[in-house]
Amino acid sequence: MAPEIRRSLVQHSRLRRDPHATLRRLLDRVPPGTRPDEPVKDLETRVAALLGKPAALFFPSGTMAQQVALRIHADRTGHRTFAAHPTAHVALWEQQGYNAVHHLVHRPVGDPNGLITTDDLDGIKEPVSTLLLELPQREIGGLLPEWDDLVAQTKWAAERGAATHVDGARLWEAQPYYDRPHAEIAALFDTVYVSLYKGLEGLRGAILAGDQDTIDHAGVWRTRLGGNLPDLWPLAVAADLGLSETLPRMPEFLAHARAIAAAVNADGYARTVPDVPQTPLFHIHLPVPREAVKPAAGRLLAETGIELPRFPKSVAPGTCAVELTIGHLALEFTPEEVAELLRRLR
Repeated sequence: MAPEIRRSLVQHSRLRRDPHATLRRLLDRVPPGTRPDEPVKDLETRVAALLGKPAALFFPSGTMAQQVALRIHADRTGHRTFAAHPTAHVALWEQQGYNAVHHLVHRPVGDPNGLITTDDLDGIKEPVSTLLLELPQREIGGLLPEWDDLVAQTKWAAERGAATHVDGARLWEAQPYYDRPHAEIAALFDTVYVSLYKGLEGLRGAILAGDQDTIDHAGVWRTRLGGNLPDLWPLAVAADLGLSETLPRMPEFLAHARAIAAAVNADGYARTVPDVPQTPLFHIHLPVPREAVKPAAGRLLAETGIELPRFPKSVAPGTCAVELTIGHLALEFTPEEVAELLRRLR
């Protein structure tokens, strides 16, 4: 029998994803007489307006949405190569779908452990269809380029006839750092992908936003890839709830992330990357080997009912890093409590 989870530092813990509790939260947002297609259409309209784009399209997954955007930009420019960070999500977590399905080529840009720079882009000596930027860069601690750098990099692409696309799976979490409207950030990019479940704590799904012609074309590809599914309204309703109730709390989540990071770094046992989080997502480096963390987290759960992240990655011999994302559940922990709990992961 699995241990009971009573408190959790895992954003998508069962405590937030319990089907019965989730359905109760959604019920009031679906009035009698709602047609099955209405929630999806309403959500597309809402996100398009929030991002300042003429049109938006719902996809069942971000993987599909991003591949479609890259394919359309490649077909338009006549170039099969797109530029992106070496640790971009499309490169690490999608089984090279961009190549297997669409015959595209990823041109890695920059240091795997740092952000892309304009000098890195200047080192590209071949035409590219798209510059893909991930905001924030998850694999290196949720880092974000400074605004002026972001503007310069998107300008670099435009001057070379390349499209700009943002992997905004966590764009909602990035916005408080820039302290600019979502539409101002999105205006730098031809196409914008946002997740409907990560930071918004929804169920699943994604939105691709852009100009009307691009989104119309994306609809063709969505059908070709089997993503034009009926009855996706529960995903849309959950996302709409997240936009209303969770999105406004992103500054609060960021403030709590920074307080936790300060406590962890002051404690001295572990350290955070970056020292001061730029988003509610950051990494914590522990002075223990990766293989020790999962069983330690399991013991802690059995003893206390507290769920901690259990999927560390090796950083250097004898050390590892865990990813922490601050959401509703993490607000229940004081920063000092988190620092003390980390000491037990060994």
